[in-house]
Amino acid sequence: MKAIGGYFELEKEGIGVFPHKNGILLNTGRNALEYILRSIPSIKGIYLPYYTCEVVLEPIKKLNIPFTYYHTNDCFEIAEDINLEEDQYIIVNNYFGIKDSYIDTLLSKFGDHLIVDCAQALFAPILPEVKMFYSIRKFIGVPDGGVAYGISNEQEKWLDIDESYDRLEHLKIRKKQGAETGFGKYQENETKLNNQPILQMSAYTRFASRNIDYNSIITKRRTNYQYLNNALKTKNHLSLPDINSFACPMVYPFIGYIDRDLRKELISKKIFVARYWPNVVPYRDYNREVEMTDQIMPLPIDQRYGKNDMDIIIKTIIQ
Repeated sequence: MKAIGGYFELEKEGIGVFPHKNGILLNTGRNALEYILRSIPSIKGIYLPYYTCEVVLEPIKKLNIPFTYYHTNDCFEIAEDINLEEDQYIIVNNYFGIKDSYIDTLLSKFGDHLIVDCAQALFAPILPEVKMFYSIRKFIGVPDGGVAYGISNEQEKWLDIDESYDRLEHLKIRKKQGAETGFGKYQENETKLNNQPILQMSAYTRFASRNIDYNSIITKRRTNYQYLNNALKTKNHLSLPDINSFACPMVYPFIGYIDRDLRKELISKKIFVARYWPNVVPYRDYNREVEMTDQIMPLPIDQRYGKNDMDIIIKTIIQ
């Protein structure tokens, strides 16, 4: 049985233009955030979503920046009226790569105090002078890589260059032997990325990122997303934005019947769905983010798959 989803293998070479060739190219997404935070002359506090990956806290805690959580609603938008003080900033997630239009609406409210987390939105438009950070390996088969925008690149040239030679094994194993065989190595690589110093993007990741057909990736992801949505939208408890409002999705987020262990069923059919994010725990009397973590199935739609693979996912869900 063919595996659908999960971590990537080595990416196929193609002809294309890396969409972030003019960004500040660093070794990880979280270090791209740290680079941004270090560039801000005075920062006395930061708001961040409660529903987010715990690695976002890594640079915030390292720099001893006070932080406050805010809640998000069912549409993955800010659920509170937040008014920033002079030296406060806010991180807003472009969840699943489908909130491009919403991010645009926040510019007038938060201005240059807005920091956009595009870890799940590699192809989201680069907004002039807006602080943004991207993660590459969530969309293509590379071992690492992050990009920062909206700040000076003067410090970049003084950074050492990272090396990726010891982070490639899981990509090679998946390509030759399948997802399950290399999963342990994939987990090891994820651990290696913790608490890395800020470095320039490795030569390997730079090279690999330049030799990919990005237009094909965008087309396949959008086609698969729309195919799933056409089949599942009447069964999906999430209200998703129109596909014309965003550039390229990472996954198709789906919530079905909550009394069914759909995640277990999907994984039993070798349809691998992540859990975003297991670090989220009940927050006082507010459990919405915990429900999102438990119930949202991020269905795979990436460039490795086509209509037949989407049909397998659909059949598993609506059987």
